[in-house]
Amino acid sequence: MHWPQRRSARSSVLVLGALVLLAIAGQGRAGTGPVDGQVADVIELVDAGRFADAQALIDRGLAAHPGPADAEALAFQRERMRRILLDFTLDEAALEAAVRRQVPDLKRSEFERWRRDGLFESMVIDGQSRYFNRAPHNLFRLSEEARARRADPRPFRDSPFELRQHPHHAEVRRQALAEGRPGVAPRRVRVTQSLTVKADAVPAGETVRAWLPYPRAIEGQQEALQLLGTQPATHVLAPDSAPQRTVWLEQPARAGQPIRFSVRYELTVFGQYVDVDPAKVVPVVPTAELAPLLAERAPHVVFTDAMRLFSAQVVGDETNPYLIARRLFDAVDRIPWAGAREYSTITNLGDYALKAGHADCGQQTLLLITLLRLNGIPARWQSGWIFSDAGYDNMHDWGWLYLAPYGWLPMDVTFGRLAGDDPALEHFYLGGFDAYRIAFNDDYGRDFVPAKTHVRSETVDLQRGEAEWDGGNLYFDQWDYDFEWELLPLPAASRT
Repeated sequence: MHWPQRRSARSSVLVLGALVLLAIAGQGRAGTGPVDGQVADVIELVDAGRFADAQALIDRGLAAHPGPADAEALAFQRERMRRILLDFTLDEAALEAAVRRQVPDLKRSEFERWRRDGLFESMVIDGQSRYFNRAPHNLFRLSEEARARRADPRPFRDSPFELRQHPHHAEVRRQALAEGRPGVAPRRVRVTQSLTVKADAVPAGETVRAWLPYPRAIEGQQEALQLLGTQPATHVLAPDSAPQRTVWLEQPARAGQPIRFSVRYELTVFGQYVDVDPAKVVPVVPTAELAPLLAERAPHVVFTDAMRLFSAQVVGDETNPYLIARRLFDAVDRIPWAGAREYSTITNLGDYALKAGHADCGQQTLLLITLLRLNGIPARWQSGWIFSDAGYDNMHDWGWLYLAPYGWLPMDVTFGRLAGDDPALEHFYLGGFDAYRIAFNDDYGRDFVPAKTHVRSETVDLQRGEAEWDGGNLYFDQWDYDFEWELLPLPAASRT
């Protein structure tokens, strides 16, 4: 979701202000009780940084004894404020000190100009300016001038597949064209993923429950999935039909000891490539299956006035669905990548990507999904973990779009247009994928199986895992996670 690194920011992008959708952040549903209007008002106050006013309104709303849905919605807004404060801990002095560690001869005038130009993400919370924890690092992603001033000029840690055209891209394309199928160039990988709750985060004797991401079997994309084991051994594996599939585990807390949960599995992952001929692409005929993937889905996919204006300016008079998709893909790709605050704190991720001037992979993907659907092109979410032969790995979000007569095609707007000498590979990631990604999620913000009792730490995505006990959710600052992987020889029966 949040941490895949991004190549250097490109030229300026068209960024428009957008209307904030007054819906419950990350919950996918609005309240239905008598204080429904108050919930919307609270969300607006939180987004505006008026936390004291929001808290007072929450207290009044809960005192009115609302129904369960509204009570949960109000309680979540209180929790959202707590999470925002965890993301925005820097005052101006701390921000400047962090930048100065990277630019020892920083001039005060430089810092002030970068601040005035909006290069440091901030919120005014109850009258005080607070800066995002990752703003000092993001500065060097967003400003070429600032990058040139760094004392340490080492490049950012990025996936080798997103930096420029790579021999693996050519391998996938060549095999797909030769074999006449999209899923090619397989890689076999063994994964161990873990979640470790910190010692004494939960009282001794209490039961801790954990949900770890687990991939679905998807024909032609990821196959031959084999569960090797879990810790503890007793577990519940969600059905393959679960769009956000998990392994559920539980064990008691012990005084002074961390609590570790893990899952181990193997699977074969295929690269993807479809050579699209724009002349063959026709407008899609909506079906019962495609209709939901053409529609808005509040709170993160909404056709706001600003979204419509941005779309019109990018698409112009183009009518071919593939060429429309490519224009939108290129426009979203021009939004500079930057590390993101926690998704559960943002009311509308697509809207945020449109207006913030920067975005991470999930925000870019939801913006592109919104724009594609707005233009009659079905689009859906996918996310998981990426890795490479070079030892790189990270969480990542991407998607799929539907073009008739080709069907579903992969897209990764964060990897975007590839620099290099081969024009055929420039838009590899609009219709293609590398074979170094494992999908955990085929949708966002869906319920777990078995269900989670308390509101999730990550209300949109699922890549690190989730944990809770009877006393409440365990947030990210209460546990650590790890993702270990190794490439294996392909079984003789695997396609080559």
